[in-house]
Amino acid sequence: MIEDTSDSGPELRKEIVQFQYQKYIAFFFFIYVGSYLAPVIALMFYLFLVLKPLFLEVDNFIVILTSLDSLIIFLTIPLVVVGFYLTHLFFLGVFTRISWKFTEKRSPSKDGIIPRNIASKTADYYHYRSFMIKYGKNTFMKGIFPWLANWFFNFVGACVIDKGTTFEESVSNDRNIEVGRNCYIGVNSALASHVVEGVFGNIVYFKVKARDNVTFSGFNVVAPGCELKDDTYLLPMAAATKFNTTKGNNFYYGMPFRRIFKKKLIDYLKVSEDDLNRAEELRIKQVNKKLNSSNKEEIKSREKLN
Repeated sequence: MIEDTSDSGPELRKEIVQFQYQKYIAFFFFIYVGSYLAPVIALMFYLFLVLKPLFLEVDNFIVILTSLDSLIIFLTIPLVVVGFYLTHLFFLGVFTRISWKFTEKRSPSKDGIIPRNIASKTADYYHYRSFMIKYGKNTFMKGIFPWLANWFFNFVGACVIDKGTTFEESVSNDRNIEVGRNCYIGVNSALASHVVEGVFGNIVYFKVKARDNVTFSGFNVVAPGCELKDDTYLLPMAAATKFNTTKGNNFYYGMPFRRIFKKKLIDYLKVSEDDLNRAEELRIKQVNKKLNSSNKEEIKSREKLN
């Protein structure tokens, strides 16, 4: 007789999780229609009450150039188009913020591991927020004013991004990240605060923090729970596993990344030691210049208060 040595403990609970299409559609149309409603109404008033009678219905082009009203309208058409676009972006942020705050009240965002094989409010609202932030992110990042994406993420409440930070286009970097001043996140680099373990595995969701003067050269990935201290520089394709913390003020390379020392850095970048020293002196000058300018601003503000 062969003894059964298999695990006889309770099996992991599994459920068929229903995908609620109607809620995703409702969130999308609320944000999409809301972002265009006020700008389109204002544009219609402009077209029928200003542009059409004073410009489009003018028979002679010379009259347009000689009439002050027609000439002003002719010259300001590009400004009106840009104003319409910026108004659309503003209301896109407003309606995304309203939707985001609604989901946060129903199920607040929190760090942890979210099972995907069990129906839960936490998993549902995690997916709702992931869906609703994508339209605004792509509209800002792929638009003509990509630097306004920082305002969008801060305004909605999805991220905390400080002044002077630049994000290149990426599939991630849209929620639960905290980035300090004067950081550069290179192309296709990801502060991945949420990842899925396996094809249908659990969702690992932890905040990623990047302090001041952090640089992602390009194609870098930082996993959930990581913290990059001040003056951390990631060379191309350097990546970090979950819950890594750098000491800062150094270069990092490889997968998983590790500190790169001066000799290795010289070989990697094909530069001389003098080049590295000049670069470090320039960096110190820039830091001191920023500190002096910030100190002057603080002194001026104190003098005004006094």
